Amino acid sequence: MKTTINLGYIIFLSVVAALGGFLFGYDTAVISGTIAQVTHLFQLDTLQQGWYVGCALIGSIVGVLFSGILSDSIGRKRTMILSAILFSTSAIGCAFCIDFNQLVVYRIIGGIGIGVVSIVSPLYISEVSVAQFRGRMVSLYQLAVTVGFLGAYLVNYQLLAYSESGNHLPIAWLEKIVVTEVWRGMLGMETLPAIIFFIIIFFIPESPRWLIVKGQERKATYILEKIYNSFKEADFQLNETKSVLVSETRSEWSILLKPGILKAVIIGVCIAILGQFMGVNAVLYYGPSIFENAGLSGGDSLFYQVLVGLVNTLTTILALLIIDKVGRKKLIYYGVSGMVVSLILIGSYFLFGNAWNISSLFLLAFFLCYVFCCAISICAVIFVLLSEMYPTKIRGLAMSIAGFALWIGTYLIGQLTPWMLQNLTPAGTFFLFAIMCVPYMLIVWKLVPETTGKSLEEIERYWTRSEPVSYTHLRAHETRHDL
Repeated sequence: MKTTINLGYIIFLSVVAALGGFLFGYDTAVISGTIAQVTHLFQLDTLQQGWYVGCALIGSIVGVLFSGILSDSIGRKRTMILSAILFSTSAIGCAFCIDFNQLVVYRIIGGIGIGVVSIVSPLYISEVSVAQFRGRMVSLYQLAVTVGFLGAYLVNYQLLAYSESGNHLPIAWLEKIVVTEVWRGMLGMETLPAIIFFIIIFFIPESPRWLIVKGQERKATYILEKIYNSFKEADFQLNETKSVLVSETRSEWSILLKPGILKAVIIGVCIAILGQFMGVNAVLYYGPSIFENAGLSGGDSLFYQVLVGLVNTLTTILALLIIDKVGRKKLIYYGVSGMVVSLILIGSYFLFGNAWNISSLFLLAFFLCYVFCCAISICAVIFVLLSEMYPTKIRGLAMSIAGFALWIGTYLIGQLTPWMLQNLTPAGTFFLFAIMCVPYMLIVWKLVPETTGKSLEEIERYWTRSEPVSYTHLRAHETRHDL
């Protein structure tokens, strides 16, 4: 089968969908370069500043709640088009808003776009990919997210430098956006990739598995034939998907409550929310302020932020190359073990760094080591696992539930991290993050099957136990990867 696969076509479809991940990363990270300017311009108090930073997260939670239902009802492609419209509206609105309330509304709209795309993009990639390349293809989404982070940091840096260079533009509104109130340009620059995303989506087909669920078998077969370069293989995949749909004649919520499927959903919720309490977003969002408090130059905080983003991106590229060779679970074992060591070193630095007169550059090195271990394991694997764990008919709904848990965890860690740094001390906070890695590792070890190289239908049979042979084969495959 490997010789007939149209890999170039699969990569094209995956890259187009992954562009939504770039918008996710950019929209999430760009806020960091605008906080001081927006606070000064609108004379925000501490509460309003927190609302400005967190309002998009509220939108993300709303978006993720509806994205699965939307993608299951109107299709993956139309849902991605909707997310592109939301991102474009948010970017243009933020650039031209007239007051703080309008700015918040447009940030919430962008947040809804983040929530929608965080479910539908990896879902679409998973459904158009073939088993042996699915991990790498879905990892393109996570890579795009990290590139979006890095892109936002670089755009913020370049626009700020330009605004401070003394240059002026002849067009009044452009002068306001790029020079006098440069935060508008930072937020508005998202318009370009959002419009590109909107246009290019029209050049990709609907997910063939969604089409099969909706009874549009001719269209599905045509797309599968383009993916596999073989009518025989396309017909086989069509019948494979139809075979697992036979037992799914009940309502979507009834399927969701089946014992095996419910177990998969609960596991997905646990690994999604626990992953946020292992410190990843605390490091990405609060890293610069932690660096400054530890003695690193405040003027260099943006440079360190770019450095963290660069390590995150390069490591994600490495994860993309090896995820289908090493296996999902083995990456988590190695990466999370490294995260534990890094977190203990960070906590130890805060305990003994001053007393032992240890250079704060060691703290930077520990942070970068943590980012490396995190990016190569849980960050790369989480969207792959969530996009392939659930039955075709309810994949969008089940991913929404797990995604909702992920965003709730992100919101909670965003709210709790400043409190923990103050009350538990930085050392206690990072030791707590290290402890939280343990239940995550145990859940993956004991409850999550190795899905590398397996078709979505085989993985579905593992959870439903509808075909014992597939279950045995999947466990045998898992054992090989765990050795």
